[in-house]
Order: sequence, then C-alpha cells, then structure tokens
Amino acid sequence: MSKHQRIYLASQSPRRRELLKQIGIHYDMLLLRSDPRRKVGVDETPHDGEAPLDYVQRVCHDKARAGWETLILRNLPLLPVLAADTTVTLEGSIIGKPDDNEHAAEILRMLSGTRHQVLTAVAVAFEDRLEMRLSTTAITFDTLGEERIRRYLLTGEAHDKAGAYGIQGHAGAFVKHIEGSYTGVMGLPLYETVELLKLFGYPAP
Repeated sequence: MSKHQRIYLASQSPRRRELLKQIGIHYDMLLLRSDPRRKVGVDETPHDGEAPLDYVQRVCHDKARAGWETLILRNLPLLPVLAADTTVTLEGSIIGKPDDNEHAAEILRMLSGTRHQVLTAVAVAFEDRLEMRLSTTAITFDTLGEERIRRYLLTGEAHDKAGAYGIQGHAGAFVKHIEGSYTGVMGLPLYETVELLKLFGYPAP
C-alpha cells in the first residue's frame, strides 16, 4: 500500500489533537456534521443492555465509517480517517459525560474510592477497510470529599469528559493507581494508534 503522510482526525477533542502532535502525526480535522443527502450522524446513545465494551467499539466503528462517508460526500482527498471513543465503566455500567456540574459531582462521588475502567477504542477507515484496537485501563481513585469535588468542579475540567474528569489535569491527583495506558485514559492510546496507522502505510514515528 502507498505511504500516507497525512490522515484525517474525526474528533473535536483537543486532547486527541495534542496526542497526535506529540508523536508527530500529520492530520487534518474532519468534523462530522449531519449531511441532508445521507445519514452520516453517529448514535452515541447506549442501547438497552449494551455492554460497555460493545458500546465503545460500536460508537468508534460508526465514527470512523461516518468520517469516511463524509470524505466521499464532500469530494475531499481520500486519506485514512482516524476516530476514537472513550467511556468509563464501573461495575459493568457505562458512565458517560456529565450533563452539568450537579451531574458531574454525582459521577465523582460514584467513582470516589473505587477501581473503575476506562475503555478507549480507536479505529482507522480507508476505502472498504476498517481496523480497530481497544485499550483497557484500570484506575483506582482516592476517596474524594465534598470539598475536594467542589474545588475540582470550579476548574471546569469535568465538562465534556467521560467520567467527569481529565487525568491530564487537576484530577491526576485523584489517581492512586493506574494499570494500562495513560494516553488511553486521555482519549487516544498512542501505542494502539501507531500500530493501526502502520497497517495503512503511515510511517511509524
């Protein structure tokens, strides 16, 4: 396969952009707006009884496929599309992004003093091929008192993050133990990402 020197990133996450830059991956942003000519949207609502593992892989797969379809619809240069999805799971339940500060506080109380998992699926789509990898990381949180939770919410970091926290920010101090991929918890496991890109002819960093 010919060497691809650039990819598309089908994500608005600033953490994912930073991580790709960190390892020298050249990318263009691809925003997945709904297109009236064809259904390109991604359903991120968990299905009834859907396991967290199945959920994160389904959403990631659909984001990558929707990204590829977007290239076709917009007549953009055809390059590999990278997509990812992260979810936090505690005792088999999917813990999504908080709706507001009150919901974020509720999530942090739930995670306080527990061992939970962060699942991040990453996928690359090009032509008829789609490859995916999964990163699973176990995080043990310190016990969080109400005052600590309140101070954390004042940072604004909980917004738009699975599990209502960002490990690369103030919440890094909550983590007593981590087993797995730090970058996976941030939203893009770099080892798995590079392995995938190599499959599509991208020169490895």
